[in-house]
Amino acid sequence: MRVLLVEDEPDLGKAIDRTLKQEKYIVDWVQNGSEAWEYLENQWMQYTLAIFDWLLPGLSGLELLQRLRAKNSALPVLMLTAKDRMEDKVAGLDAGADDYLVKPFGMAELLARLRALQRRSPQIQPQQLQIGNLILDCGTRTVVQLENSGKNQRFSLTNKEFQLLEYLMKHPNQIVTTDQIRNQLWEASADTFSNVVAAQVRLLRRKLESVGCANLIETVHGVGYRMRN
Repeated sequence: MRVLLVEDEPDLGKAIDRTLKQEKYIVDWVQNGSEAWEYLENQWMQYTLAIFDWLLPGLSGLELLQRLRAKNSALPVLMLTAKDRMEDKVAGLDAGADDYLVKPFGMAELLARLRALQRRSPQIQPQQLQIGNLILDCGTRTVVQLENSGKNQRFSLTNKEFQLLEYLMKHPNQIVTTDQIRNQLWEASADTFSNVVAAQVRLLRRKLESVGCANLIETVHGVGYRMRN
């Protein structure tokens, strides 16, 4: 799940960024409203959630929200602000915010509110994905291989392996390009090398083959990859 975090307070932004990444979110963190709009204007559909601070340099969080809703985007947005007056909350919600969190707040509450937004979102994806005997549970972040004996074999993946498998399983039998995978799984500011996607696919294939799930990921030469259903 990819999150756009727009927060100009360095310490708070760093803390939220770290917390979200520990929870296996992919995070693009920007500190300026105008820069955030550059991310949103053409690629808002890449995000699962957005977190906007209200007071930002450039465009304010409220202006970002108004522009986003003017594009008919249903992207769930959580507003962060020190403004705790009722009229401020009403203004934020009327502008299209899905939830409102007043500073200071605990990270546990932030995560709980994000989970609630995901459950309510019209963009929400199924909690469990299955291809063949392979089941991926997006809620518990676990992967299970069903054996003929009826027993379930759980196995672990790294954070990036899980994100890659989840993305491919959400697009069964579809060709996804290398650029699509790179844009979806790595932060926009990440310094990735040219064959980072191929290297990650190779690692995931080895893990799947080790539990008897070989040949699920097909290479479409010169284009990208396809998850066979």
